[in-house]
Amino acid sequence: MTTENIFPVIKQFLYSDHEIFLREIVANAVDATQKMKAIASSGEFKGETGDLKVRIELDEAAKTLKVIDGGIGMTEEEVDKYINQIAFSSAGEFLEKYKDQNIIGHFGLGFYSAFMVSKKVTIETLSWKEGSKAVMWSCDGNPEYEMKPCDKADRGTVVTLYFDDDSAKDYGTKGKIEQLLKKYCKFMPVPIVYGKQQEWKDGKYVDTEKDNIINDVEPLWIRKPSELKEEDYMKFYRALYPMKEEPLFYIHLNVDYPFNLTGILYFPKIKDRVAIERNNIQLYCNQMFVTDHVDNIVPDFMTLLHGVIDSPDIPLNVSRSYLQNDENVKKISTYITKKVADRLEEIFKNDRKSWEEKWDNLKLFIEYGMLSDEKFCERALKFALFKNTDGKYFAFDDYRKAIEGEQTDKDKKVVYLYATNVDEQYSYIEAAKNKGYDVLLMDCELDAHYVNMLEQKIPDSRFARVDSDSADNLIVKEDKPKPQMADLDKEDLNTMFKAVLPDENEYYVQPDNLGENAAPILITQSEFMRRWREMSALGGGLNFYGESKPSYNIVVNMENPLVAQLWNKEKAEVPALDPKDVEIPEVKKDATEEEKKAAEDARKAADEKKAAHKEALEDLARKDEVLRQITDLALLSNGMLKGKALADFIDRSQKVVKEAYLSK
Repeated sequence: MTTENIFPVIKQFLYSDHEIFLREIVANAVDATQKMKAIASSGEFKGETGDLKVRIELDEAAKTLKVIDGGIGMTEEEVDKYINQIAFSSAGEFLEKYKDQNIIGHFGLGFYSAFMVSKKVTIETLSWKEGSKAVMWSCDGNPEYEMKPCDKADRGTVVTLYFDDDSAKDYGTKGKIEQLLKKYCKFMPVPIVYGKQQEWKDGKYVDTEKDNIINDVEPLWIRKPSELKEEDYMKFYRALYPMKEEPLFYIHLNVDYPFNLTGILYFPKIKDRVAIERNNIQLYCNQMFVTDHVDNIVPDFMTLLHGVIDSPDIPLNVSRSYLQNDENVKKISTYITKKVADRLEEIFKNDRKSWEEKWDNLKLFIEYGMLSDEKFCERALKFALFKNTDGKYFAFDDYRKAIEGEQTDKDKKVVYLYATNVDEQYSYIEAAKNKGYDVLLMDCELDAHYVNMLEQKIPDSRFARVDSDSADNLIVKEDKPKPQMADLDKEDLNTMFKAVLPDENEYYVQPDNLGENAAPILITQSEFMRRWREMSALGGGLNFYGESKPSYNIVVNMENPLVAQLWNKEKAEVPALDPKDVEIPEVKKDATEEEKKAAEDARKAADEKKAAHKEALEDLARKDEVLRQITDLALLSNGMLKGKALADFIDRSQKVVKEAYLSK
């Protein structure tokens, strides 16, 4: 590369977002001011430090922006070193030298961001060093520059940006500059002045004599926790997020070895996935705003938190892969995870009542963390809670002790029963409770994945949704005899019920003995199939289960008197097929053509008999209002009766009630 194309390279290489120019120029001014303070404190500088504010002056008419500081300034040699030699060697050397470095903190590099928005930039500067002479540097965005003496009399630097026409429209207004200053500079450690404070006078706002300082030079996170009260943290949160609901609690981060990190993280209330907002953690470098996208710096689940992280040890303006492999970033991520887990466990141990009150707003965050971060999961197993359908909370170990007596199956596994919606699964919950079982409420959207993970983490455990089977079969403590039915009878039972069930689902009709007082029909969904379908919908699991039709188990209680009567009636009106009528003779390998034809004719005859029998049975089933009624009741209890089928059920029910009442 040659020097002729250095400025296009700078514009493309430095930053993807042009508005960052103001942050960089102001950061340089702040840095120069802090260095002046340090030199004065050390006694190296004996004179008066004077005004150590950074001033921003915009002239909308002239399309210029000035950043003025009273910092250390530069000599002519320093201007040549920090400004000229960086950019005017060659573009190739420039890229090679700085491609893997943190740009922030290098005066020359940060300074050149000005050319992303300017057609011309000037520097007027006077060094603090005794005997220094003021110098002016100017460049209009090409390899030619001018450097000459100037008449600047006070120490420090003035950088003047001459906006190009497009940038003047985008950035050259008072409101836009104020917006950028509040975004990037509101916590910088040196007072930044932008205009004057205003007051209401004679029907309008007018300037006063007081400087309008736009930043807080001592934000909360750099102060000692011992100096702060709860109200200080809440006030700071409201300043950061004025439209947000109060947070649950906070963590104050402060570490200086083996890396530097300060910050405050807040736990927002998270009730459901719709309410989740990411990118609410602001990353700062020495109190200068860098980004609110910290997904490569903190674990993914931590991006649900709000607050501030400030660290000079996080590399900036480098690739995502570089961040992921940087050792400091890994250490910082591990530290933040540990501090969050420490704080959660502290509340769990020391203020259990408060922990339980906060749990419903915390559980999505904690479940997400347990699913996505193994180290956090191991910690969280100690403080995560179960909540049952009665609204009681249990630590994991306590809950196991409470249920293992009643809820251990024949394979010595403790069965954790759970519901996802108390109202929709009310009858199943009550049936389980009547058997002495307890039912957890797991209504978080991540719970399909979560229970899968818990089955791996909790020894000898199994999770079953309360509507995945009959109450008798949820926790099988001994093998029970099933109804004895011939295969052809099972096919008939299957045909009868499928004839009156909605077409949009798959059904597996199975006879069972549930007791004469149990419901005639129970509709359940396989725990495995339902869980994997939910996992597929959220991401994960097998796509096959997400895309296939929902499947349900239709459990027919053969001991229910109504079912027994219906079954006998159907068999009387459509007698079962004789096995001999549908038997197909075996065709041997050496069979003659006549034998093969006879077997084929027998197969066709059997198929015709089966089809005719099935059609007759389906027609009878559809006309049987009692069969339709008990089936619709089962569908209704599962929220599966809709549209015309629901309207027909209501009409039929009204008819049955009317006939029963008038027949008295």
